[in-house]
Amino acid sequence: MLGAAIGDIAGSQFEFDNHRDTDFELFHPDSDFTDDTVCTTAVADWVLQGCGDDLASILRDWYAAYPSPKGAYGGRFLQWLQSNSPQPYNSWGNGSAMRVSAVGWAFGTLEETLYFAEQSAAVTHNHPEGIKGAQAVAAAIFWARNGISKAQIQENITRQFGYSLNQSCDQIRPHYRFNESCQETVPQAVTAFLESSGFEHAVRLAVSLGGDSDTLAAITGSIAEACYGIPAAMRERALAILPLRIAETLLAFESSIRPSENIRNKEPI
Repeated sequence: MLGAAIGDIAGSQFEFDNHRDTDFELFHPDSDFTDDTVCTTAVADWVLQGCGDDLASILRDWYAAYPSPKGAYGGRFLQWLQSNSPQPYNSWGNGSAMRVSAVGWAFGTLEETLYFAEQSAAVTHNHPEGIKGAQAVAAAIFWARNGISKAQIQENITRQFGYSLNQSCDQIRPHYRFNESCQETVPQAVTAFLESSGFEHAVRLAVSLGGDSDTLAAITGSIAEACYGIPAAMRERALAILPLRIAETLLAFESSIRPSENIRNKEPI
């Protein structure tokens, strides 16, 4: 579960000033958690509480606890958080995909994973593209943690969700610009994972693409964690940055996962 947070922290320094190279300080003094980590933690909390019909309340509670993270919340989402009667607003933004990672870890079947990914998105991002983005990321995590090969994950993502994954990171990078849609974030994030040789490499590739770099790297990091695990030293650096309540919730989620599926503290392979 720390994969999304680490990607978020690493990308946060470049969200509005892209760095199109993999050579950068991963945990820079200017780096911090953003709304991506807050929302990821909220969904993990929702899963811990049994995936009931109270996700909207849980998201709003976490916003109240962390109202001013680095980079702030998106405009429409902030209006939703502050509304007296929050309703889905037909968004196809990448917020549904960046917060979904707990769902990818929590369930034993793809069908359950897709169902609860939709539920996690639909409280805000009820546009078909918003739901599809969340489902694709959750499915990629589900497949990666179950040992499915990258080639098969790529084929599955393209066949089931219609995302084109034919361009390499080197082909994407020169022309990619800031874009907050699932359609122009999820395929790029998946591509960075597919090309990677380890967890850290995946995050660096994602950040190097530019665009909405914290969200892009959060998505890539969430998938890469399921494939590679996270080096122990990197976990400790992230936990030292995160507020105690966020860290404790993410660790509680990790502890709730069946032992055979628990987060691995191994070096990249």
